[in-house]
Amino acid sequence: MSPEEVSKPGLMMLLRVGAIYSPERLEQTDILMAGGKITALGSDLDLPKGWPIEVVEARHLIAVPAFIDQHVHVTGGGGEGGCGTRCPEITARDIAAMGIGTVVGVLGTDSISRSPADLLAKVRGLGAEGISAFMYTGAYRVPPPTLTGDIQRDLAWIPEVIGLGEIAISDHRSSQPRQDEIERIVSDTRVGAMLAGKRGICHFHIGDGKRGLEPLRRLLSETEIPADQVIPTHVNRHPALLEEAADYALAFNASVDVTAFEDAGDGLSAFDAVSRLLKLGVPPERITMSSDCNGSLPEFDANGTYLGMKVARNTTLIADWQRLVRESVLPLEAALGLISTNVARVLGLHATKGRIAIGFDADVTLLDSELQPQQTFVAGKCVYDVSNTE
Repeated sequence: MSPEEVSKPGLMMLLRVGAIYSPERLEQTDILMAGGKITALGSDLDLPKGWPIEVVEARHLIAVPAFIDQHVHVTGGGGEGGCGTRCPEITARDIAAMGIGTVVGVLGTDSISRSPADLLAKVRGLGAEGISAFMYTGAYRVPPPTLTGDIQRDLAWIPEVIGLGEIAISDHRSSQPRQDEIERIVSDTRVGAMLAGKRGICHFHIGDGKRGLEPLRRLLSETEIPADQVIPTHVNRHPALLEEAADYALAFNASVDVTAFEDAGDGLSAFDAVSRLLKLGVPPERITMSSDCNGSLPEFDANGTYLGMKVARNTTLIADWQRLVRESVLPLEAALGLISTNVARVLGLHATKGRIAIGFDADVTLLDSELQPQQTFVAGKCVYDVSNTE
């Protein structure tokens, strides 16, 4: 890129850091970003004078791929206890402050007072504020609500739609879909995604019902659907479900997603769940973590009667991830996969996100020695700086 091609001041940004994890440790310590992409990596890069480059001196910080949260109730979840229990929307600052550069918005139980159109508007709003945002079409229920009236059309014509979710199974709040209904919506998602050049994953909410992952096992055993089309989440809801998830991952070479529950209750924290999955032999690259942020954490009695609710936050996701590194459950390089590289692959975004490499999106998070996010860059622009919080 010549000086003539760079017409706007600050269009280019140079990060000088103490270390770069791509997620693997790199020898370079400089990251040059321009046009929303990473354009060069080096050490003590010597750049021509007069070029509109903003230099960020951060030799005390570590650069990692900005985190990706594949399960966020960006418009708020909840509502199981009536209109007064609807959770609030999330803000761009709350996302970026946790080092998260990319989110995927979901609808949950409530697709009546909230809709895919509301979700799309919020996703585009987050994009306008600098967050890289996508969405799943659908919600808990089957047939799933859509933007165009058809799953395949949503995937083919709406750029932000990258899959279907979160479809609820094994849960008293689900629409109790039959096996043939599950097979049909997954097939529709696959074909629609193929037409759009997307991965088109189906993100399944797994409740604490006795069927567990059996519907997904049947799906993969009885049809030609590949395992990477289907992602079960909340698999750490209780210990028996986690054990089943480990067997599922190993049997089908599939990925599973653990939720960073703020109050795990009878389940396992994300830290405990990842630790257990690893001990059971699940490869770290087959595990992802998500927040369920701004979703509801309802409590029901044995009869399914609503008792109360809390609102999930994404702070638990980062805290559990940090603990995995601090307690040496995983080295930093492998742990980054849980909230960046693995997630990018699962979502089909691996050609542009989840790595610090030339040609990739300039989505970079700077961490301090305690692994706490200090600055978050998305498409080469700073969307969070801890020193500028007011």
